[in-house]
Formats: sequence, C-alpha cells, structure tokens
Amino acid sequence: MFPDNIAQDSAQPLTDHLLELRRRLIYASIGFFVAFSICYYFSEQLFTFLVKPLSEILQPRGEGRRLIYTGLTEAFLTYIKVAAFTAAFFSFPIIAGQVWMFVAPGLFRYERKVFISLLMATPILFLCGAAFAYYVIFPTAYGFFLSFETPGINGSLPIQLEAKVNEYLSFVMRLIFSFGICFELPVLLTLLASINVLTSESLIKKWRLAVLAIFVIAAIITPPDILSMVGLAFPLIILYGLSVFMVRLLENYLRKKRD
Repeated sequence: MFPDNIAQDSAQPLTDHLLELRRRLIYASIGFFVAFSICYYFSEQLFTFLVKPLSEILQPRGEGRRLIYTGLTEAFLTYIKVAAFTAAFFSFPIIAGQVWMFVAPGLFRYERKVFISLLMATPILFLCGAAFAYYVIFPTAYGFFLSFETPGINGSLPIQLEAKVNEYLSFVMRLIFSFGICFELPVLLTLLASINVLTSESLIKKWRLAVLAIFVIAAIITPPDILSMVGLAFPLIILYGLSVFMVRLLENYLRKKRD
C-alpha cells in the first residue's frame, strides 16, 4: 500500500510526536502497574518458586533450615521487588507493543519486518536465559557454595547457611537478569547488522575474540565457580553461531530488496 521509501504517516510537528510519546508511555505504565498489582497478590508464591532450587538442596541436610530477615521492612520490600521484577517481564508485550506503535510509522517496510521480528525474539530469548539460570546454574552454584558448610566436631562451632531473604533475592534476580540479557546476543548482533555496524563476515573473522570476550563476561557475571562460568559461556558461543546465521539471513534479505 505504501512504497518502501515513504513513511506511512505524513510529517508531523514535534509537539504531535511528544504527545504521541506521552500517550504510549501512559499506556505502557498502566500495563506495568496492572501486572504489578496481580504479581504482588501472588508475590509469596513467586518468592517460593524462586527459593525452590535452594530448598531442594537444603531439605536433605536436616530440619530447621530457613531464610531470615533482620530488618522490619525487609520481607515486605522483598515481595515488592519480586512483584516488580515479575511484572516487568509479563508486561513486556504491552510495552513492546507501545514501542512498536510509536516507531513503526517512521520505518521503511523492510525495517518494520526486522524490528518486529527482533521484538518478538526478545522475550523468548530472555525467558530461555532465565530458565537456563534457574534449572541449570542455580542447582550447580548452590551445591558448590553449600559444600563449605561444616558440622560442629571436636568442640568447634558448625558453619551453616542462614541466608537473608533480600540478599538471596538480589542474588537470584541478578543472575536471572544477567543470563536473560546475555541470551539476547542474537538480537543485539542482528540489530547492529541492520544498521551496517557489522557483517556476517566480520563476525566469522573475529570469532576468536568473541569467544574470549564471552568467557570474560561469563566469569564476571556468574558466581565464582568454574561450572557456572562454563555453563554460561557454552550457550553464548552457540548463540554467537546462531547470530552469524541470523545476520547472514538479514543480509540476503536486504540484498534481494536492493535487487
């Protein structure tokens, strides 16, 4: 209906764009706060879900294992953080939809196809990264750290974990968020390729530097144990290879559009 080199909407004054931006921000905020209200209602169950990997390791070690909080408002604020973190994920489709409706009229047709594909891939890849952290990395990391517990023998005092709820949640959220963001590597590289910052050939030529950078990032993000670092690095290397494939597809698509 519209030529590829013409935006769908006519030129608008800056005030109209600002008003449109305000409207989209309002809709996105409403979507987030509705999701937050629902998630806060289930915040206790959500926190229980986040604690499950740790509890499954602690239960065989004896009775009386627990999480503690030492500040009067600590548990309440922990549930607030859980609800906000979960609401941000579940409201992402609404937020992404508002972003799409704001920027789409100013994009070319092929740019719209690339942009909406990246928007759809973003939550899927983030969820994959979060699930990988929850089901693979958490049990490995917890097992490593809990191996330093010692029973009280020969008159010595036992060393036993009594984690604080806010510190545990911060640890879990940092890992889930870090793994989710790292799994966005194909989206990031494809986006850079779409604006001609890199090409598939450059990605192939610099794969050694990419692997080194991946291991450095994995060492910084993961807990200080080798299994967690390798557990993040290998999926990222696979995603890097997937990124090369996606960039190559994008290049072929753009080449056909020019021809």
